[in-house]
This record gives sequence, C-alpha cells and structure tokens, in this order.
Amino acid sequence: PHLHLAELTASQFLDIWKHYDSDGNGYIEGKELENFFQELESARKGSGVDSKNGNFAEKMKEFMQKYDKNADGRIEMAELAQILPTEENFLLCFRQHVGSSSEFMEAWRKYDTDRSGYIEANELKGFLSDLLKKANKPYDEPKLQEYTQTILRMFDINGDGKLG
Repeated sequence: PHLHLAELTASQFLDIWKHYDSDGNGYIEGKELENFFQELESARKGSGVDSKNGNFAEKMKEFMQKYDKNADGRIEMAELAQILPTEENFLLCFRQHVGSSSEFMEAWRKYDTDRSGYIEANELKGFLSDLLKKANKPYDEPKLQEYTQTILRMFDINGDGKLG
C-alpha cells in the first residue's frame, strides 16, 4: 500500500499523488477517491488510528466534508497535502507565497536570470531556497535538490528539465 502514515518526503508525496490521480487530470475523484479512502482507512486501522464507527459511505462523507475545502467532490493536490503527514508542506508554502498572477510573474522575472523564458533547474533551486528561507523552513542541500527535482517532476510536462 502507498499509505503507511509515516512522515512523507516531497518526492514520496508526489508519487502518492500520481498513484491515486491515475487519469492525470489533477484531481483524485470517483473511483480514484474511493481507492484512496479505502487505503487511508486501512492504514489508519493498521497503525492503531481507527476512525469512529460507521459505514464506508458515512465515513467518506465525513472525510470529504473535512478535507474537500471547495466542496467540489474531489481532492486537489493542496487538499491532499493537508491530509497526508508531509515532512515539509512545500506545496502549501509555494501556494502561500506566490498567490496572485502578478506576484507569480514578478517571481518568474526575478528567477529567470538568463531571460530565456524558462526556469531551468538551477534557477528553480534558487527560487525554492529563497521561498524556504522566507517561510523560515530549515533545509539542507540534499533536501533542496529533492524539492527542485520534485517540482520539475510535477510541472515539467515535456521533460526538458525546465519550466515554461
């Protein structure tokens, strides 16, 4: 099973996301959501964190009321980041510090140091380093490298090693 409720690294979180979002549409929904919830319940029982009694449908309804913040009937990546025990909630950190599109473009221009129109791995690493400092999150070089590679795995759609 993918869910063992130990603290997850950013890379492990992304692997779990990709496992459950099997159609790759950016949401865990329908049968994907049922599979996720069944494994989550199983992992909770296995670690002694049993949820209160009730049937599957009731438990799932309570779960969705608690975690489906926008009530659209599916789980988004940011919602999953709040559910799973992620070591550094870098996704929420990223979203919190780059909120509006104007802030995003300002950050893009600042970190696209060679003005190529792309954020290469070294530029992304600088951005993530500054982001972690701003959020007062401790990190070391291997962790920064892991975050950089994880962000590239998430958003580098064509696999060219840079963000467009």
